[in-house]
Amino acid sequence: MTSTPARRSALTRALLCCAALASTLTCLPAAAADKVLRVSAIPDEAPTELQRKFAPLGDYLAAQTGMKVVFTPVSDYAAVVESLATGKLDLAWLGGFTYVQAKIRTHGTAIPLVQREEDARFTSKFITADPHIKALADLKGKSFAFGAPSSTSGSLMPRFYLQQAGINPENDFKNVAFSGAHDATVAFVASGKVEAGVLNASVWEKLVEQKKVDTSKVRVFATTPPYFDYNWTVRGDLDPALVQKLKDAFLQLDPANPQHKPILELQRASRFIPTRMENYEGIEKAAQSAGLLK
Repeated sequence: MTSTPARRSALTRALLCCAALASTLTCLPAAAADKVLRVSAIPDEAPTELQRKFAPLGDYLAAQTGMKVVFTPVSDYAAVVESLATGKLDLAWLGGFTYVQAKIRTHGTAIPLVQREEDARFTSKFITADPHIKALADLKGKSFAFGAPSSTSGSLMPRFYLQQAGINPENDFKNVAFSGAHDATVAFVASGKVEAGVLNASVWEKLVEQKKVDTSKVRVFATTPPYFDYNWTVRGDLDPALVQKLKDAFLQLDPANPQHKPILELQRASRFIPTRMENYEGIEKAAQSAGLLK
């Protein structure tokens, strides 16, 4: 076929438009370009449990944002912080201490979006199967399990309150173990691997309700004072319109709505409320006093 000047000009214009569109898409943030919202959570429970808990919430967020929601479990707490800081994640479920780490790693740009109402007064439970342990003072000379080293409710805040009670874990315990997750801590205590341990109140209550712990053997003997803990955090360079849409979606979850109730129940939330950076200043100070932040 013969190519005329007009035909060549039209072809040139079409190619230039395609090139411009490709350039625009390349410059867009990943979440906007491919319409995927990338989500993860600190691995404070088994990966299968985290997936089960998130599935209905993920479907809800997809409907509210018009985006495909992909949840990816990670192997450790540091991986969530690093992925959020490097733009590999858009939204992450963090503990209070993990949020502080993310704030520092992102130079203050990570945004704590919402928390469960329960997270404004969170607690940790000290548990044992030893009938002779009745108070924190009885832990001296015993073997003890924390959760993960970066866990707010499984390590940082319990350690802080132990120190306030005059107990230094490294000096006063026979040995210290890190189970890696709250449900694993219960297994450590139940099996006699350690004589006592600590985990967050929410997981303890869930395991009791599901009859996954024998409370005639494993019992709570002390509870920490309340503190701020978990939140949903977004990376700081996420599209502000999407950030607002996500915040609204969480705040609109209503336990009186039959479609929302199972989502909230799996999250162990009565409802979600707004949160802010200042809520975690106490945790940051506790981490500094423990030498966990530089």
